[in-house]
Amino acid sequence: MGKRNRKLAKDKAPKKIEPKKPKGLTTDAFQNVLARMGLGTPNLMEGTEYPLTRLTNDYQLMNSLYRGHWIIRKIIDTIPEDMTRNWISITTQLPPDEIRKLDKLWRVRRIRQKILQGLKWGRLYGGAAGLIMIEGHEDILHEPLDYDTIMPGSLKGLMIVDRWSGIYPNPELVDDLDDPEFGLPESYQLTLEEGQTMKVHHSRIIRFMGRELPYWEKLAEVYWGASEVEVVYDELKKRDNTSWNIAQLIFLANLRVLKMKDMDQVLSIGDERAQRDLYNTVTAQNWLMSNMGLYVLGHEDDFATHQYTFSGLNDIYESFMLDIAGACQIPVTKLFGRAPAGLNATGENDMQNYYEIVQQQQESTLGPILDKLLPIMCMSEFGAIPDDLDYIFNPIRTPDDKEVADLADKKTKSIIETYNAGLISQKIAMKELKQMSDTTGMFSNITDEDIENADESTHQGELGFGGDIDYGGLMGSETPYRASLPQSDSTGVNKFRRVLDRFRRRLGNS
Repeated sequence: MGKRNRKLAKDKAPKKIEPKKPKGLTTDAFQNVLARMGLGTPNLMEGTEYPLTRLTNDYQLMNSLYRGHWIIRKIIDTIPEDMTRNWISITTQLPPDEIRKLDKLWRVRRIRQKILQGLKWGRLYGGAAGLIMIEGHEDILHEPLDYDTIMPGSLKGLMIVDRWSGIYPNPELVDDLDDPEFGLPESYQLTLEEGQTMKVHHSRIIRFMGRELPYWEKLAEVYWGASEVEVVYDELKKRDNTSWNIAQLIFLANLRVLKMKDMDQVLSIGDERAQRDLYNTVTAQNWLMSNMGLYVLGHEDDFATHQYTFSGLNDIYESFMLDIAGACQIPVTKLFGRAPAGLNATGENDMQNYYEIVQQQQESTLGPILDKLLPIMCMSEFGAIPDDLDYIFNPIRTPDDKEVADLADKKTKSIIETYNAGLISQKIAMKELKQMSDTTGMFSNITDEDIENADESTHQGELGFGGDIDYGGLMGSETPYRASLPQSDSTGVNKFRRVLDRFRRRLGNS
């Protein structure tokens, strides 16, 4: 009997409730069941979830935010505009007049503006594309682009479409390991405004991507990326709700309270006429109230005001602004147009970090686009592609006048010293000065005819490689064996200096 009773008591005893372990999570974490703290315990923190929303697919939401929300518009536009603002410098051995032809092609065909538009739509919708329009290729868009079929002057620009309005990737992927677009769609279905659909080979398409995604998510987005709005959407809701609540509190900043004796009885048991008279009386006094008016009260009535304090609200509001700026990688000073806060704050460190982010975006996003476009532009303009065709991104930050003057002075001295050392000819030196005009604004009056008339030979100085050698005082200002050394020819130097003087006088008269 004793064993049986003990068994029954054991069966009736309440079972210990073990905390539910979340699926897919490891159990090597902190846990305090009695205090309801840690993994799997019933507390507010453990109720947090991060569902997969894929806001990029909400086309109407993207359009509404871009059209109606100034913060979203700045987030989408700011980085692409800075990426393309100072553009690139082509570093090939082409003559300056040939490089100017390429610069004119950017402008005439508005290729730079189209690239900027594609970058914006790629950031907003997660993806966009640009069709390279070449005259005479209308019927062979499904074939790979052959540079030899590009006739002079046949490049007509770009046609930009976003991923929801005109272009859809085909399922076949690029399997050529030498192709830079290996693993991406081999062709696209392009829909024109007339409703006509055509197949376009990927070599004729420029891709503008949003934020990169893992493999399976990239498949879910049909080889496009994620919109920038996804990253900042939750932070944007916090900021907007806080801003609207602060605006609503302004209406409650000064509450006026009227205490009336027996008002509750008038409202509860009084007839409709008495209630209406009371309402009309209070309404009339409210309309007549001003800093020069009177408020008539009964003997036992009372009137009071209560002011609301807004201390601390600004700190909360600025915290949400910082979260938005951090999510979109744009400094608060640039995104919201605010002055740097704090003692001795200049915002230079924030802007330097931002410039590095833009430079990284130029290399990863804008670089592949230019690598694809520049050879096509050269074939359309010159009929050939230079072997040394390359480019560099110009500095994002625009220097002020003093910095430009210092830069021009240093560059000019470097060119003259290199010329005096006999390493370059007068013609090359003048080409360098002419090319320097793009960044400094100086020596822009040097014409191609002046460059052609310049001397192509290099003069030889002391020791056979230039004149005016500085020995740092180790051997004095002159060598005792100067007569036995070849003397430098100053004719070329004087001629070059006369040319510079002529241009300085021309600049002074203009």
